[in-house]
Amino acid sequence: MSVKLQQVTNLINTLAPKHLAYDWDNIGLQLGDYNQDVSRVLVTLDVTEEVVEEAINSDVDLIVAHHPVIFKGISNIRFNTLLGKIIQKAIKHDIAFYIAHTNYDIAQGGLNDILAKMLGLVDTEILMVTQVEDLKKVVVFVPEDSVFKVKKAIGRAGAGWIGNYSDCFFEQRGTGSFRPLEGTNPYIGIKGEINEVAECRLETIVPSKILNKVINKMIKAHPYEEVAYDIYPVDNEGEAFGIGRIGYLEESTSLKDYVQRVKNALDIDHVKVVGKNDTEIKKVAICSGSGADLIKTASFKGADLLVTGDVKYHDAQLVLEEGLTLIDAGHYETEQIMRDAMVSYLVKEITKNNLDVEILKSQINTNPVRIV
Repeated sequence: MSVKLQQVTNLINTLAPKHLAYDWDNIGLQLGDYNQDVSRVLVTLDVTEEVVEEAINSDVDLIVAHHPVIFKGISNIRFNTLLGKIIQKAIKHDIAFYIAHTNYDIAQGGLNDILAKMLGLVDTEILMVTQVEDLKKVVVFVPEDSVFKVKKAIGRAGAGWIGNYSDCFFEQRGTGSFRPLEGTNPYIGIKGEINEVAECRLETIVPSKILNKVINKMIKAHPYEEVAYDIYPVDNEGEAFGIGRIGYLEESTSLKDYVQRVKNALDIDHVKVVGKNDTEIKKVAICSGSGADLIKTASFKGADLLVTGDVKYHDAQLVLEEGLTLIDAGHYETEQIMRDAMVSYLVKEITKNNLDVEILKSQINTNPVRIV
């Protein structure tokens, strides 16, 4: 059975929901059709002309990349430009582009969590919160014989989560009354008369982003043709999401020794370092790609060290002013790990969902910078 592109991208959205991305980012489907058939997927950090050629030679239908192909608005597509050539070749060979960028950086289990784990951090938390989930309370009145069915539907739709606890509900028994009028088809009771029914007031918490989905599932599972329910705003804050991570090493180490650990973990030969070799390192902040704008945040949160990329000269001076140390391991080097991680995730989910799709890891080094 053929697999549609949207079935694959739905798996990515489960891991890295699009609403997590920064407003300036350009993510999602940049080229292609959600209804096109997909049998082979290529995962890469960047979509370059070489990567597109690799995809053509491997009969790939979809390229999943971290960095956007189209970042800002374009007024024309000329085939004599590099971007134009990339788009032209992809269209000629029916290759789609799908981007998971800052949403993947921010997501739980995404790129920054992967990097933190590789670098030996424990007890990690978000370095800088970018958004907090808005919550609603949903209250629905259910006949007693249908409580389990409605709870199950609501829970499966994603409601009822409090921290690491799922299926959190409150139930209160009571009596509901109603008069079915002409033209109704009541599940219980007599038309034209006031009926009193043993009902349960069922309430739970729901993230706003899935509220419509939960309500639709609830109504579908509910036996009444007219479902009585209320939606309340709440001041509780839901799950927090953000960029970067900060955590601890299991044992303190010197900056010199930790530099070698970073190089080994990322399989790289060179890094740039700010700080003295004998500085004791215990609390570490990390941000994949470009995280120089988090220097003050890392310092404020008590980090001994920030590991990131794309650090400029004056950024390095700020590190010293803040009493911090820094390892610039490179933009490409701290993000290219997404290829193995995304391939592993997609293979697992595709197998679980019985989808007939092959996932390939790009073998092209797309780093535009060489150290000589």
